[in-house]
Amino acid sequence: MSRHSLRLRLGLAAAALIALALLLAGIGLTVILDRVLDTRTADGLDRTAKLIAGRVSLAPDGSPTLSREPPDPRFATPYGGLYWQVEAGSHVLRSRSLWDKSLKLGSLDLSRADAAGTVDTTGPDGGRLIAVVQPLTIGPSGGETELRVIVAEDRRNLAASRTTFLRLLVPALVALFVVLTLAMALFVRRALAPFRVLQADLLAVHAGTRTRLPEHFPDEVRPLVADLNRLLDAQERALIRARDAAADMAHGLKTPLAVLDALARRTEPADPTLSAEIAEQARAMGGQVERALARARIAASGDLRRRSCRVAPVAERLVATMRRLPEGGSLDWVVSVPETLAYPGEEGELMEVLGNLLDNARKWAHRRVRITGAAEPGRQTLALDDDGPGMSTAAIAGIGRGQRWDETRPGTGFGIAIARDVAEAAGAQLVFGRSELGGLRAELTWPGG
Repeated sequence: MSRHSLRLRLGLAAAALIALALLLAGIGLTVILDRVLDTRTADGLDRTAKLIAGRVSLAPDGSPTLSREPPDPRFATPYGGLYWQVEAGSHVLRSRSLWDKSLKLGSLDLSRADAAGTVDTTGPDGGRLIAVVQPLTIGPSGGETELRVIVAEDRRNLAASRTTFLRLLVPALVALFVVLTLAMALFVRRALAPFRVLQADLLAVHAGTRTRLPEHFPDEVRPLVADLNRLLDAQERALIRARDAAADMAHGLKTPLAVLDALARRTEPADPTLSAEIAEQARAMGGQVERALARARIAASGDLRRRSCRVAPVAERLVATMRRLPEGGSLDWVVSVPETLAYPGEEGELMEVLGNLLDNARKWAHRRVRITGAAEPGRQTLALDDDGPGMSTAAIAGIGRGQRWDETRPGTGFGIAIARDVAEAAGAQLVFGRSELGGLRAELTWPGG
């Protein structure tokens, strides 16, 4: 797929946006998880703090005591990750998990409403803790003692839960990215389907099987289709005008050329040399006009609507015509062309190409003219061989320059040059060489098959 492909660009852009969206979603889910873990942990610690607060009492010396410790075994394991501490002035009662350390929360004003809450602190082993502080007042009226109950949990426990969550989240997001990217690729392919249909319809117009583009396209593509159809109509009108102009020019030049030919014959008794020169120049002018008109027809027909035609029927008709011309009836004409062989142009163009080549073969062949065709994968070939004297390399090169090379035979001598012009305009290649019959081989090739 080309880097200029719209499908590739849309696919890459969609994949990048999907990846960005999933990355942001992953970050957002992680933040939400952290908040949920903090909230749930704080709720659990708050319940434990209230449980401990309900079991606190004061000894005669004012130190806090606990009738029964919480049942969680982590409170009894040194540095177990879960800690409680009860403070009553300078007296501190703490869980065995703190060992010989204390929770340092700094100075909190217990008279304030925000004294109870969630704070972060440092644990006995240096780890970060999330702690809940619960203020408590006990004792008879007028002799109350203010205490605070602190319950804390190591954040490494929360980090482990977060890591487990990420281990599940990352593969899930990767799988979701793959699924969404494939879905987007199918969506892009589906969205660009009208352009593939349009390309197929344009190929049909090129091949000549369709004259206009259908209008059963989505609203977004229909204006483009309408513009292309207007372009096809305009080119059709230009083609008709060019053909009419070429016909008018040909008709208008017939009379002057006929007058020059008549003057040449009239002056022949008095000055044969001048008469021959005038006749020669008139024939040269006729050939040049014929070639110019052929080029005009080719240019006019070189629009989007290329036609195609089968070669075999055209070859049979032209050979039948050649047999009725002088020197044609005595020749052995062999036609071996597959019925599937199709020329990439209109039937009139093929008749002009093949007609000129066959007429040249008729003039120069001794006994035999052969027409063969072949349709190979990606390439189609039409070859014409005769057993005449053939052409020299210099003569073949002169065809491309529009030179008249067959001075000894009737005609203008521009037929082969016209055939090459028409063939090249249709996308075919006409090459000449030595035939295995001994004469000239004209091979016409074009893509297809």
